[in-house]
Amino acid sequence: MHLARFPRRSLGHFPTALEPMHRLTAHLREHGKAPNLWVKRDDCTGLATGGNKTRKLEFLVGDAVAHRADVLITQGATQSNHVRQTAAAAAIAGMRCEIFLESRVERDEEYELSGNVLLDRILGAVVTARLPAGSDMRQAMEQRAAELRREGLVPYVIPGGGSIPVGALGYVACAMELATAPARIDCVVHATGSAGTQGGLVAGLWGSRTDIPVLGISVRAAEQEQRSTVHELAVATLRHLGIFDALPRDVIEVDDRFVGGGYGVPTKEMRDAIELVARTEGILLDPVYSGKAMAGLLTLVGEGRFAADDNVVFVHTGGVAALFGYRSVFE
Repeated sequence: MHLARFPRRSLGHFPTALEPMHRLTAHLREHGKAPNLWVKRDDCTGLATGGNKTRKLEFLVGDAVAHRADVLITQGATQSNHVRQTAAAAAIAGMRCEIFLESRVERDEEYELSGNVLLDRILGAVVTARLPAGSDMRQAMEQRAAELRREGLVPYVIPGGGSIPVGALGYVACAMELATAPARIDCVVHATGSAGTQGGLVAGLWGSRTDIPVLGISVRAAEQEQRSTVHELAVATLRHLGIFDALPRDVIEVDDRFVGGGYGVPTKEMRDAIELVARTEGILLDPVYSGKAMAGLLTLVGEGRFAADDNVVFVHTGGVAALFGYRSVFE
């Protein structure tokens, strides 16, 4: 995997730490068999409270600079971590940032104005539009890009989550870190949504012939739909890397049992998982992605999915800022 040939803008702190979760593992073993749990600290990547989007944005902003862009345009849900980190990346690169927010979840005023939304404003992003759930966000961004081009500017449109092959290169880089970890890794578990994280991990690990399975806990889509999305992006990412071998569909593993009422809709299991990890490891998860993913991992441990001597790595994708938009869930 020769990532040096792709444009890249340094934005984060890499490699991220791989830490054992001793107290959480011990707690689970009080109730039955449990593997050795580890956490890949991609919540500590830097860039405006950190998160998985830092990795993707290093390549996306690098590509934008190569195209001489001066405006970044992106979109996401109201409490989007991706939007917040894109705004920060634009500030570092000296670019303007315009964002489109989709109202996927109906909650309270705190959800609409605090957390990531507050940080978007502090970072200087312009909220070009707030659109209802189900809007064609891609079309809205392309229309705005066309307007900016007529004004003589050079916009660079980043899809939601940065989940295109250029962005997925960030998680190819993460896969390379995992492949050279000092401990044997038997499974990688993480939240899967727009598919860039899982697509990049699969492309990186499978493409380098590293036999480490990647299990995505879906936070929005049903299993078969999410598997297809991840497979499509992983294949496209491999081709971007110059690897044209056929990627077997059964390499893509997704568990959709923890979505609950939908994307961004709180669940009791998510809240319990966040509180357990906070009170055993001092690590804060988020309510949309890593909280539901950890709820999935804890359930899988209870179901006996892993052997007692397995090393299972949980990729913490960040998003702690969103907690402030969900205060009522923890009261």
